[in-house]
Amino acid sequence: MTGSALILLIGQTIQMFLVILLAPAITGIVRRVKARATRRQGAPVIQPYRDLHKLVKKETVIADNASWFFRTAPYAILAFTWVATALVPTFASGLMFNWAADVVALVALLGAARAILALAGMDVGTSFGGIGTSRELMIATLAEPAMLLVVLTIALTAGTTRLPEIANFIISAPITVRVSLALALVALVIVALAENARIPIDNPATHLELTMVHEAMVLEYSGRHLAMIELAAQLKLVLYIAFIICLFVPFGMAPAQAGPAAWGFGLVVFLAKLVIGAALLGLWEASIAKMRVFRVGEFLGGAFVFAFLAILLAFVTREVMH
Repeated sequence: MTGSALILLIGQTIQMFLVILLAPAITGIVRRVKARATRRQGAPVIQPYRDLHKLVKKETVIADNASWFFRTAPYAILAFTWVATALVPTFASGLMFNWAADVVALVALLGAARAILALAGMDVGTSFGGIGTSRELMIATLAEPAMLLVVLTIALTAGTTRLPEIANFIISAPITVRVSLALALVALVIVALAENARIPIDNPATHLELTMVHEAMVLEYSGRHLAMIELAAQLKLVLYIAFIICLFVPFGMAPAQAGPAAWGFGLVVFLAKLVIGAALLGLWEASIAKMRVFRVGEFLGGAFVFAFLAILLAFVTREVMH
């Protein structure tokens, strides 16, 4: 292995462990900002780390009728989500495995993790698991088409679906107002809220059986299995914030060949953007209420409309420029 390849591998390793170390902290920031915005003291930012540590130490209780799939699902969910999150360029673009950082591949990895979680929710046969799974799949059928339209919009604009090349295109392109990208950003934010089970789609802090979506699917899990699922959910939140940063505000991201000094600057900029994104999410959740399940279709339908208008404008703009 050459020296440059070794440096890129080290950078990729740093990014891989960076996202999993930051994931609980980002969730803690969201909760802290939300608590302060509603005039509550709130738990410290490091509380998610304590919760994960406590869950890992607890005994794992498994239902008698649970199959092998129920036991192995948390490992697969965490693995798929971790790989997808680690592929998104953060502080540097063009690292060792960034050749695989394709938007379509990320959608496939997240879809596989969702399918495994849905099957695991139904494995034990509880009514809560069935309700949560049906709602999760209903949301997925509405969110994924909008997500793919956003991907096509970005591909038409940048000429590729690979995230490092998209980031480099946005950085190098002259600063102009692109209505198609603005509409795609709105659609992607709505999809991110739905995919992460955040307000107004779902309330991650509730355990009311009539309103649960994500929590209903994982009610039968405990101990280290629940810790892995919770960590996967925290990683998914980091993934979508980093994904939005990479697609729309990648400024400050260092080229992989620039070396560790440029990586350090890119890391500081990325951390600042990540914290701002988490704070904005906390303020958003503190200022809006959860909607009824039957209104979710209308909300995600709005994301599809925004994404459709975005790809239409991108296509028309592309034809006019050529």
